[in-house]
Formats: sequence, C-alpha cells, structure tokens
Amino acid sequence: MATPAAAAKARKGKLAPRAVFYRRLMRNGLAATGLIAVSLAVGILGYHALGGLAWIDAFQNAAMILSGMGPVDTLTSGGAKFFAGCYALYSGLALIATATLAMAPILHRLFHSFHLQDSGDAN
Repeated sequence: MATPAAAAKARKGKLAPRAVFYRRLMRNGLAATGLIAVSLAVGILGYHALGGLAWIDAFQNAAMILSGMGPVDTLTSGGAKFFAGCYALYSGLALIATATLAMAPILHRLFHSFHLQDSGDAN
C-alpha cells in the first residue's frame, strides 16, 4: 500500500515507460494463464475421477465449461453432477478474474493518462 506522499507523487508523475508497461502486461498475462491452467487441471481431474470420463473427454468438458460454452457429456452420478455444478459456478468467476488480470494494466495506463491530462489542464 502506497503512502499518501508516494500516491501524490505518482499522480504528478509521467506515464510509466513502455518497457515497464509491457512487463506489467507480461506479468498479468502469465498470472491469467496460470489461473486458466490450474482451473483446467482441477476440472480435468474432477471430471475424470468423479464423472468416470476418459482423460480426453474430461479435458473437453472442463475446457468447454471453463470457456463458458457448456458441458458436452451427460453425467450420471450425484457426485459428478455436484462437481459439475460447482465447477461451472467457479468457472464463471475464473473467467471474470482472468479478464480482469489481462485488462488491468491497460485500463490502469488509460486511466492514468486521463488523470495526467486533467492535471495538466488545471495548471
């Protein structure tokens, strides 16, 4: 958390250099990719273990749910259906989190540039 003095200095400063911006994009992109990979792995394991699906079918179902498309195979056991429901709810949140991680550096830079323009007009 920045101190008030550091925050005031940042508001008066310039935009971060492009190299810093690209580093932030890369860092957030890697975090988003990691979130997708972990989420996909959990879905594959759940569909395979609880749903009794083959690995490739488990991958397909997990990828379809995670991308927001919907399930492919019909599940028969209660445990598998409960997992699928929980995974679908989680996947919706993971989609929002991934989009937020990917867009955060871009929006931060955009809003900061607007703030700098407003600050320059007042002086």
